[in-house]
Amino acid sequence: MNYGQVFYADMANGIGCRISLFVSGCTHHCAECFNQETWDFQYGLPFDRVAEDDIIENLKPSYIDGLSLLGGEPMELSNQAVLRPFLERVKRESPHSTVWIYSGYTWEELNDETNRRCHSSDTAAILEMTDILVDGEFDRTKKDLSLRFRGSSNQRVIDVQESLKQGKPVLSGYGEKKRPGE
Repeated sequence: MNYGQVFYADMANGIGCRISLFVSGCTHHCAECFNQETWDFQYGLPFDRVAEDDIIENLKPSYIDGLSLLGGEPMELSNQAVLRPFLERVKRESPHSTVWIYSGYTWEELNDETNRRCHSSDTAAILEMTDILVDGEFDRTKKDLSLRFRGSSNQRVIDVQESLKQGKPVLSGYGEKKRPGE
């Protein structure tokens, strides 16, 4: 897996101060995507042990709330194969860190065991380590700048742990619209 960039003090892609990893590779190709260069699976740098160690080290301070995975598409099958062991390490070495994943795939697609486009033997384990899933492709016809943590109204901010308990998607309060002046 390659990655395009890492933001070390990101406050736009999740609650609190976060490390955001933008992975490479995406087959959605949403019109007006904000990060088209990451569609190419070969874009950027290899996500090697050095990059992994750097992110883990930067997650350790108590003022860093967690890790956000964006792209590209973190839930492309080839990316899942690399991200699963990385997330296992994050949970082991930085247990206070929350995990947010931004995916063009929906909750339903990711949990459909027959969906070979995005469901693999890694998917359930990744979701079990995830706190928030922002799901659904960006839809420029539903673009709404007042939404928190997403760009279009078809996308959802899902509380993954509660969704796993209930067996259905449960929306997080983090997805509420911004109040005037916020």
